[in-house]
Amino acid sequence: MELKRVVVTGLGALTPIGNTVPEYWNGLLNGVSGAAPITRFDASKFKTTFACEVKNFKPEDFLDRKEARKLDPFVQFALVSTEEAVIDSGMDFDNLDTNRIGVIWGSGIGGLKTFQDEVSAFVKGDGTPRFNPFFIPKMILDIAPGHISIKYGLRGPNFSTVAACASSTNALIDAFNYIRLGMADAIISGGSESIIHEAGMGGFNAMHALSTRNDDPATASRPFDLDRDGFVTGEGSGTIILEELEHALARGAKIYAELIGGGMSADAHHITAPHPDGLGAKLVMKNALKDAGLTTADIDYINVHGTSTGLGDKSESKAIVSVFGEDAYRLNISSTKSMTGHLLGAAGAVESIAAILAVKNDIVPPTINHFTDDPEIDPKLNLTFNVAQKRLVRVAQSNTFGFGGHNASVIFKKYEG
Repeated sequence: MELKRVVVTGLGALTPIGNTVPEYWNGLLNGVSGAAPITRFDASKFKTTFACEVKNFKPEDFLDRKEARKLDPFVQFALVSTEEAVIDSGMDFDNLDTNRIGVIWGSGIGGLKTFQDEVSAFVKGDGTPRFNPFFIPKMILDIAPGHISIKYGLRGPNFSTVAACASSTNALIDAFNYIRLGMADAIISGGSESIIHEAGMGGFNAMHALSTRNDDPATASRPFDLDRDGFVTGEGSGTIILEELEHALARGAKIYAELIGGGMSADAHHITAPHPDGLGAKLVMKNALKDAGLTTADIDYINVHGTSTGLGDKSESKAIVSVFGEDAYRLNISSTKSMTGHLLGAAGAVESIAAILAVKNDIVPPTINHFTDDPEIDPKLNLTFNVAQKRLVRVAQSNTFGFGGHNASVIFKKYEG
């Protein structure tokens, strides 16, 4: 069976450094930090008092006020970034076979705010179970693609993927496979997350996973820096419209890039810590390269997982050197989490957009907040510190790794007819 080619025809983003794709991309290229003191709640008693929040976002600017109240923030984010992507793609669903267009969406946690609010209200009450009838429909992970499909009348494959921080990359890989196997013409894919609430921040603080650089939030996310002290939570959404090539050409779509491969693996090591030798990271990159039919010499840029944790950054850099050998030293590597923070289940989609735009525009966004080299990270690696770098980017790879040892990686290349 001949596999079909899959291209990117629409992008949408709602991030801590920009509420549209152009704003997000401009923020990346200019090294803007999205980290600031938390405004969602009073965080003064928390170990970490800052995060990368989406800014200047009012759901009623995009959604009916009454309907918005029925949606958890992670669904609001999903609908907003998807609207941008649909408009960007130029898709006219009235003239397309919507039975063959689906939605595959990723989220690591889903409706945490809804769960927190409903359970808190019950605990404060007299024991009478007075729950909002929208409690469960607002909270469940699969409701995001459900709402997207309802809005646009899409009856193709529709489900959510959950793999912690690798969730939306897994969604992209599933969408890629459905299209290239001929089971769909196009799929709206991506991911969203909203965990900057008391339960989310408290939970990650209890794990000692977060930076506590409360005196200097803007520089707290420091991937590969010697003085990194944990990741910075982020929130938002990224939408990527994937389409079968001939379907896209038939409607005259613009094409950003071609998705040519995806890989998955497991660390099988620990519930939160990466394998110290990066075994899962090595395997997932090799699997993606094999699926794409490429060698290490073909990759120009890797948007790494790079969360700014002590163990994670070291193991991923070791894995790159192990897999790529001498080719590792001609790569550009960067962690855009230094600017957006860690969007958890949405990270893969938002970072894939950065990789796609690097391929489209031949420029690599930087890893900001680098001050001191870590002697345990190979100094010959070009980690694109602090300033964006122009170069020919024919092929870009994007890595995402999640708690539980879940690893996923996707590869995009310049579109050639």
